[in-house]
Amino acid sequence: MNHSRKVDQDDIVRARNVLLASGRRTPREEVDAYRVLAQVSPASYLPLLAEALQRLSYDTGSLTRHASAPELCEEAVAVARCIDPAEPARADVLYRALDSHRRELYRLGRRTEGLARCAEMLDISRAQAESAGAPATKGLVEWAAGLSEEGRYAEAADAMDELVAALLPRGPRSGALAWTLLDRIAALHDAGRIDDALAAFEEAVAMEAAEAAADRGPMACHLYALMGYARLLDTHGRDERASLARQEALAVLTELAGTGERKTWSGYQRSFWAALVTLSGTYGDRPPAPDEPRPPSGTAPMRGSPRAQWRDVDSRHALRAQVDALAPRAAEDPDGHLAELVRLHRDLTLRTAVFQENRTRLIADAMRSLYDEGVDLARRLARHDPAEGPRALAGRLIDRSALHTVAHDFGPALDDFRQALTCLGEPA
Repeated sequence: MNHSRKVDQDDIVRARNVLLASGRRTPREEVDAYRVLAQVSPASYLPLLAEALQRLSYDTGSLTRHASAPELCEEAVAVARCIDPAEPARADVLYRALDSHRRELYRLGRRTEGLARCAEMLDISRAQAESAGAPATKGLVEWAAGLSEEGRYAEAADAMDELVAALLPRGPRSGALAWTLLDRIAALHDAGRIDDALAAFEEAVAMEAAEAAADRGPMACHLYALMGYARLLDTHGRDERASLARQEALAVLTELAGTGERKTWSGYQRSFWAALVTLSGTYGDRPPAPDEPRPPSGTAPMRGSPRAQWRDVDSRHALRAQVDALAPRAAEDPDGHLAELVRLHRDLTLRTAVFQENRTRLIADAMRSLYDEGVDLARRLARHDPAEGPRALAGRLIDRSALHTVAHDFGPALDDFRQALTCLGEPA
């Protein structure tokens, strides 16, 4: 920006009148006013202009994106860079502007530029942390997600290790730490550090158990963590430990069915369930095509590439078409297609559940028929293939048990879970 250009006094008066006028002004009016005044008083108005440009780029009230959102966010970064480096607020203003631009770049598929923005955000965070004599935390999740999408899984896992090490001394923080722990598990798993991922999951389970025991968190979250942990153990052949985790889950679910939660909780437990659905849904995913961005397998897709996230959301329709096309072939040739139909249907179910969780409080009502359909398909597989089918049926029953728990239907949840244990030959 050129601050040396002479500004018309009438423009200055009009800009000040816009800002001083009573009534609501539009984001466009704010931007136009701040653009004028930033040339007169950069120290006062450059930070305000940077923030106003971001508000104009995306209206959080109506959830609408401006047609020129990428250009507006890029301008916000340029404006933030013009703030005097000696100004204490400069780093925070620039960080937020970079974050907004990062999201727009990823939305457009400009991943290299998006990752560069992530790197600059992390540099700012590290400098602030060093000045404060504290470890860096801000920006590490975005950096890890960007690295993961580029296939740099080992570096992503290292970034999440750093973040968790910095956050652990602060404690659970009313559940906030749990999300980071799940993101770290995903990063470790992607990096092939399976033993570390399992150890991290065990730590997450222990934290949820302690929180529930102290009435600082829902018992249901402890249950979901146990279910997810058991699934990861199963995936990697730790059958005995998986069985022990399921027995612990049975004890928690039995208490829930008998007495319910000890306290009334908000929608936190539903969001935690959706996070674990996202995580467990990645264990058996096939890799994307070489020219496609890989969505981070962590629990919060919005932290990764919006393009990758929405590719996954849109893929629900493609998966539904695949399931519908495969169903008659599976009926004619179950040996060749039924197991694949069960797998695809679960993929469809989990992705739809995550999609719906943010859109309706009545998630169980919205999803019940799809979960029932999955159980019915798995029952067919169990009858057709007594060797492998019961394990698939157990998985679908546990999935549905968790959905019942979300709806506080603890009796049906316990029934499904016990049926699953019977399928696995474990005490029920």
